[in-house]
Amino acid sequence: MGFEFEKKVGLEAVTKAAKVCARMSGKPEFREALYKTDGSPVTLADFFVQALINEKLTAAFPETPIVAEETSFCLEGSCGEKLRKNLEKLLPGKSPDEIFRAINRGNYGGGNHGRFWTLDPIDGTRGFLAKRQYAIALALIEAGEVVLGILGCPELGPDARNGTGREKGFVFFAEKGQGSYQAALSNGLQTRISVSGIARTSEAVMCESVEAPDSSYEFSGKISRFLDISAGPVRMDSQCKYAILARGDTSIYLRPPPRKDYKENIWDHAAGYIIVKEAGGTVTDSSGKPLDFSVGKKLLENKGVLATNGAIHEAVLQAVKKTVSERNKLTDQVSRE
Repeated sequence: MGFEFEKKVGLEAVTKAAKVCARMSGKPEFREALYKTDGSPVTLADFFVQALINEKLTAAFPETPIVAEETSFCLEGSCGEKLRKNLEKLLPGKSPDEIFRAINRGNYGGGNHGRFWTLDPIDGTRGFLAKRQYAIALALIEAGEVVLGILGCPELGPDARNGTGREKGFVFFAEKGQGSYQAALSNGLQTRISVSGIARTSEAVMCESVEAPDSSYEFSGKISRFLDISAGPVRMDSQCKYAILARGDTSIYLRPPPRKDYKENIWDHAAGYIIVKEAGGTVTDSSGKPLDFSVGKKLLENKGVLATNGAIHEAVLQAVKKTVSERNKLTDQVSRE
């Protein structure tokens, strides 16, 4: 059974949201941020995109629940009054209660039964605020398996390693068993994409987060030395990292856990995961286990993420394991002393 209608609705929703974000990103009110209890920022753009996409998904698939990142909590009370009023202007004809309900339709808990959508309305909010990369990330999960992924990347150029070029703005999408594609926001032209064909790790280009802790950069630096990688890393916010890996700009995306107890959110990886896989790549956690999207809102059974072009995955995985082992030995030695 295919997912043609789901893909059509999802693509229309993400493309519309990406075009609005591209048009509105220069307006100060669109970038105004509040801060959640965990210290992470949330903007008018986050709430707008979540309300817009949740409404479109619910209209087309009323029985399919949604797991989304945001809730209306930050908009309630005096602190969120300004964002709330601006949100009403962006969604004319919707009452505050209707807007809140649309946002809060993303409160499903996930799991391994039936199907559900998962949405990160602005993945990489810090990148959005800093006028770097961000993505609108939507995926469909069925019986715990990601079967459809869509990434809207309004600021991404045609070649991540050589600047943005004259054209920017792409939507990436993949359906299970159907390959991966990118479509230009400017004209909708679709082209099939695939991961890089390199087979030697020394030719690889690594992609990593912009705002990763220093320990993460040190870790990835050791991996690069193990693999004889001479090219400097591409640092980028959001699931755009999956997109540029899927189309061959880079060949390794390594995300070590920032701390031992950290678990990734499913909305931060589901769309990018299937886009890389359908482009011919491989995605596991840092120990080589498949990512498990069947256990709720978080990847509770996984630790870290490693995505590659597939051909070099095992070599990179062994370098990761060796680096982890050496780090653990050093930590044990220091603790004994």
